Amino acid sequence: MDLFENYEKNKMNNAPLADRIRPERLEDFLGQEKIIGPGKPLRKAIEKDELQSIILWGPPGSGKTTLARIIAKITKSHFVSFSAVVAGVPVLRKIIKAAQDRRRYYNQKTVLFVDEIHRFNKAQQDAFLPYVEDGTIVLIGATTENPSFEVISPLLSRSTVYILEPLSPEDLKNILEKTFLDKEKGLGKYKVKLEPKVLDFIIELAYGDARIALNILEFAVMTTKPDTQGIRTITLKTIEEVVQKRCLRYDKTGEI
Repeated sequence: MDLFENYEKNKMNNAPLADRIRPERLEDFLGQEKIIGPGKPLRKAIEKDELQSIILWGPPGSGKTTLARIIAKITKSHFVSFSAVVAGVPVLRKIIKAAQDRRRYYNQKTVLFVDEIHRFNKAQQDAFLPYVEDGTIVLIGATTENPSFEVISPLLSRSTVYILEPLSPEDLKNILEKTFLDKEKGLGKYKVKLEPKVLDFIIELAYGDARIALNILEFAVMTTKPDTQGIRTITLKTIEEVVQKRCLRYDKTGEI
């Protein structure tokens, strides 16, 4: 293993559970059957690498970013991830220039994933239009807000909006249970005993958000002291205490 591989492995090991176990294939993507299930138009477009510009609208933890990352692994286009929170139009101009060069010299398309696209104002969103229209970029916009109000009409008319729903209790349970089967990226390397109803309680607290559910579970496992046999027993009280600790709010002086 070289230094780069070792760095990437350590980076992944230190990432939150929700990031470590993101599915990398459509076959492993849980939930959102209405838009990404077998035979659905969006799935066909992704599998055939014929994706057009889309807007993914859904609550946190519903799979928007995960789906974009799966597309990144499947497509032969150059994939660029861009956050509207931390970057602006100057960065976008550089991305567009590089996309134009790739198209001109290598005949390669660019897929641009813009997380939280609603954070851009009208003028900033206008900057995408010419390049979506002429095919320089295929836009994947992700938003938690209603795009009818937060995304400009010209951009909406050039994109297809897909609505992602909060994950069902069954999907969340499958996601949580899978973490104990994965010894490399999940929690499978730990001896964990779950008291009855623990997963159901976590699911109830998560409100359809996979990230919240995984964060609660990981925090519970990692903060529970193993017994003499190395077993970490997670109870309903454990989860209550974990959630209370995670939800503490502080004022400007750092006091509760």
